[in-house]
Amino acid sequence: MASAMRSLIEDDSRYLKSFKLFLERSTEHQCVQEFIHNVLPDILGSVGKGKTHLNVIGVGSGAGEVDLEILSELHSRHPGASVDNEVVEPSAQQLQDYKALVLQKKDLDYISFNWNKMTATEFEERWRANKMSKEADFIHMIQMLYYVKDPEATTSFFQSLLSKTGKLLIILVSGNSGWGKLWKTYKNQFCNPEISQCVTTADIQSFLDSKGARYQSFELPSQMDITECFTQGDEKGELLLDFLTEVLEFSKTASPELRAEVMELLRHPDCSVESNGRVMFNNNLGVIVLDGHP
Repeated sequence: MASAMRSLIEDDSRYLKSFKLFLERSTEHQCVQEFIHNVLPDILGSVGKGKTHLNVIGVGSGAGEVDLEILSELHSRHPGASVDNEVVEPSAQQLQDYKALVLQKKDLDYISFNWNKMTATEFEERWRANKMSKEADFIHMIQMLYYVKDPEATTSFFQSLLSKTGKLLIILVSGNSGWGKLWKTYKNQFCNPEISQCVTTADIQSFLDSKGARYQSFELPSQMDITECFTQGDEKGELLLDFLTEVLEFSKTASPELRAEVMELLRHPDCSVESNGRVMFNNNLGVIVLDGHP
């Protein structure tokens, strides 16, 4: 990464602002929710068969909206089971929002929440240090493998925590998305070498295939309206550009040449389609569901 360009995650408040705008401008949440309500229930039906107590780990849980929807589907499939839910989230603000959401909700008596304000790596280190032997029935890592140093090692570690009938759910941007094209082209310019950042489901699948691992995969069509990115100086457009590149104040810190190239690629049919005067970026997601080790 060029010295003038800093990673967006170094500024928590700008990151959260750009992330919220991304959710407003994209169909990200809708496509994940459709998956959770239409496809995931069958997957959840086969976890922890016959158990009266289920262990769940949410890694990178954010403010908890998606977690609670997953837990609701799990409860409808296993109505008699109590749930121990480990929440792993490094952002104090997101964790606070999650706790506030739990207080608003009724009918969560069957869940006990364990709050872990830490990264996935810190959680792994603590787990190993304490020689924990608890097995997980369901683990989900949604849009978080960008923030670890070694996504393959993190995947392997969390898979190793699964019970025989356990499942690990991973959701990331698809290798076929605009993100895949953008990152493949500018990985060296954008990406923070301390974390994986530019990783797609294609990378994880290639790693799993090399190990001969068994998994299911799904593609979730999604798009994001990035029209404002093409109006220089537009506040929302600049925030979205920061989110797309994962670079703090991208327009101000990137060279004019790099900025021009990135804007051209964002408009390219490999990344976006234009319709009714709007530029719609391909935000497709990929889903991988891994089984516990036999």
